[in-house]
Amino acid sequence: MFADRAKIYVKSGNGGNGHISFRRELYVPNGGPDGGDGGRGGDIIFEVDLGLNTLNEFRHIRKYVAKNGEEGGKRRCHGADAEDLVIKVPEGTVLREETTGKVVADMSGDNKRMVILKGGRGGKGNMNYATATMQAPKYAQPGKPGQELNLILELKVIADVGLVGFPNVGKSTLLSRVTNAQPKIANYHFTTLNPNLGVVDLGDGKGFVIADIPGLIEGAADGVGLGHDFLQHIERCKVLIHILDGASVEGRDPIADYYAINKELEAFNPELLTRPQVIAANKLDAAGTDGEDPMKKIRAEFEPKGIPVFGISAVSGQGLSELMYAVYEILSKMDRTVTVYEPEFDPLELIAGQDLPYSCFIDDEGNYCVEGPKIEKMLGYTNLDTEKGFSFFQNFLKTAGILEKLEELGIEDGDTVKMYGLSFDYYR
Repeated sequence: MFADRAKIYVKSGNGGNGHISFRRELYVPNGGPDGGDGGRGGDIIFEVDLGLNTLNEFRHIRKYVAKNGEEGGKRRCHGADAEDLVIKVPEGTVLREETTGKVVADMSGDNKRMVILKGGRGGKGNMNYATATMQAPKYAQPGKPGQELNLILELKVIADVGLVGFPNVGKSTLLSRVTNAQPKIANYHFTTLNPNLGVVDLGDGKGFVIADIPGLIEGAADGVGLGHDFLQHIERCKVLIHILDGASVEGRDPIADYYAINKELEAFNPELLTRPQVIAANKLDAAGTDGEDPMKKIRAEFEPKGIPVFGISAVSGQGLSELMYAVYEILSKMDRTVTVYEPEFDPLELIAGQDLPYSCFIDDEGNYCVEGPKIEKMLGYTNLDTEKGFSFFQNFLKTAGILEKLEELGIEDGDTVKMYGLSFDYYR
């Protein structure tokens, strides 16, 4: 069964604890501390696998936890770093934070492999705490905990062109005629339960990817029928082809159908209506010879509005070549770079928002100190060696009110701020 949405829990590994031990060798009765540092916990990494095209695997496995780092050892031995946990997903998968719905990452375009959660840093062994006045420290730093997150995975197919229209108007038949796709086809509603993709090859290196988007009916944007599940697949398409029952084989009004489909697209995402649209009036081979030409009425309605109209028969192949070349011409004038959703959520926001205590004070040497679980936990998660990490930490100090507390204590430019062995110069 096709699955394009899943909910999973992910957690990076905890850092290994620092070790407490002392050098004990023959003729060295009073050796110093030699406890090693703990290893780093495993990261959670998402990676694109081009061999996957659904999220079926995540229907059965919903919990992904990376391994913890190894504890440090004696004789200054560093604990082993844990292996990273690599989770493979289809190209086009969007990761969202469950509570806020914000985008954590979009596995599309150049985003083939992304670190989503960093493993906890290993704790320092007691060898790091020896000083002139404390030569035999009997304590070590515990490893930092890993990060955890509940994610919603959404698969949005990557196609240049999307086929839209009511059920049974011939979308699957058209797809099978112009590509190598083999969708299931039958003469009843909702035959297509999965988005189907195919490649249109026009020769001389010309071509594009086309997707059949199923399940569109009135009320689809509100979750009626299957529409709400599949509308998301249209969002990356550059051009939309509206397939209409031009011959009104089932008594439908093709013009009314066009506006009904557009209404659903607008309700789901108004930006969809800004994209180029082409109308393919299908089933002309089934139109009777008596009465008015059905194409005349459709062209009169849409061509004055700048919407190209093509009469086709998906069954016989009539008009398909002209339609495909016209669509390619539209695409050739557009930026065909894959639409990639920008990240809106940083996992560090979860930690920064936690209501943990902290304190600000001036030590005996006149340094401004900030301590407490809130600071220690934040430092454990943040990589201050990168510009992004340092910038995020600065913003955290501001939004958490810590800078305001330091200013109340009288801190001035150039003063030193200390936080758990780290020193910073303060500047407004």
